[in-house]
Amino acid sequence: MIQTLLIVGIIYVAALVFFSLRARKTAVQGSKGYLFAGANLGAVLGLFTFAATLFSTFTLLGMPDFFRQHGIGAWIFLAVADMMMVFGIIWVGHQLRKKAQQKGFNGMAGLMSHCFRSPLAGYITFGGAFIFLIPYVAIQIRGVAIFFDGAFPHTLPIWAWALIMVGVMLLYSETGGLKAIIYSDTLQGILLLLAIWLIGANCLGELGGLEAMFQEVGKVNEALLSTPGPKGLFTFQFFLATFIAIGTIPYTQPQVSTRLIIMKDQRALKRMAVGMGAFAILVILPTLFVGMYGAVLYPDLSTQDFLSKALVQDQPQLLAAVVIIGLFAAAISTADSQIFALGSELRSLLKGEDRRLLTVAKVAIFIFAMLAYIFSLFSSDELVMLARTSFAGTSLMAPMIFAAIYTSSPPARWLLWATLVAQLLFIGSLLGWVPNHLGALRLDLALFTALAAIAVLASRAQSGKQQDTPAQVQKAEEAD
Repeated sequence: MIQTLLIVGIIYVAALVFFSLRARKTAVQGSKGYLFAGANLGAVLGLFTFAATLFSTFTLLGMPDFFRQHGIGAWIFLAVADMMMVFGIIWVGHQLRKKAQQKGFNGMAGLMSHCFRSPLAGYITFGGAFIFLIPYVAIQIRGVAIFFDGAFPHTLPIWAWALIMVGVMLLYSETGGLKAIIYSDTLQGILLLLAIWLIGANCLGELGGLEAMFQEVGKVNEALLSTPGPKGLFTFQFFLATFIAIGTIPYTQPQVSTRLIIMKDQRALKRMAVGMGAFAILVILPTLFVGMYGAVLYPDLSTQDFLSKALVQDQPQLLAAVVIIGLFAAAISTADSQIFALGSELRSLLKGEDRRLLTVAKVAIFIFAMLAYIFSLFSSDELVMLARTSFAGTSLMAPMIFAAIYTSSPPARWLLWATLVAQLLFIGSLLGWVPNHLGALRLDLALFTALAAIAVLASRAQSGKQQDTPAQVQKAEEAD
């Protein structure tokens, strides 16, 4: 196993080195080339980098265990919600790109500052991304660390596995920039699909096929075959809040919105969105097979032990090695995209000489990675629920962002203060300081509904005022 793993690992590292050197050689000079890969992304690379950023440790490790514990309702939780996101990319993506072209794009935080003509909008956008993406990055690090600890017990402690991953991630992203990350994403997307389908097919075969799988699961726990599931998780409110949280990811999480904006043209964007929908179904379906396999054979094992057996010990040697490297690649792909995006967002809030700001962004990327590493040492092993919390937190910025990109004049600024209050209330609920329900309504759903109503009112209040003259608009844009 070790020998096979070393061979596969050396091939993967060699590919990373090649992509990094190629990215440095072909990159456009300056921050535009380093942070935005020259803003000329085609449909194929766009598909893989978008998909790899979304589907990673959360999918390969989290979803099988989520299916095992909560049942087939997990399909609605993620696959149906992802289809909604695809329609959102096509529906809203054009408007977001149009607004970014009008205002100039250095990051979503900077774009919101320009749209609202207020630095507060940028601070809220960056703050929301920072608070909810650092834990999401920690999920990737934590997931890989506990998996390696289970697959290779007594080799290294969890903190050492996590540190190795952060080191590789920083070395790669700091060297080659976003273009190197995009190339890595392409490799990771192919590895992820290959590995998860080989494992899924093997698990399905062990259960005797699709029909036999459901029969065996029903014998173990009938509640796994329907909603709300054995633990009562999949309620209507949970699904609705999840659809909103996942559907708004392309506009509220900067690592994803940046990829929409740097697509070469609208045609490439639409092709990427359709391909992403197909990729979502293909990558989630085999995790159902692995999860049901675990529900039948390993219903009482811990998450770590179940994943170690299902993904490594029960698989052929070569496949297990591909899974381990694929998992490592998946985690790096998502984590470095998010950390890199936070560095870009911080840069978009600053003014000054381009080279100095680029240096600031690189230092910030290192600091953010270290913060995520520290958080990973204390985070929970419930990867899917932690990811969903991250999605829900960033989704609270969606009404503010939609109001900004769909109005010609800046929306009323009290929308910004309402968004800030909502974020603080949601954080308070996570810390146990604020109830997580408002009467019978989930707090995240209640906050989003309130913000959506406030966004409509804020947009109408501004549109009811006298519109700026062309000279006033030009003056404001020059000030921006």
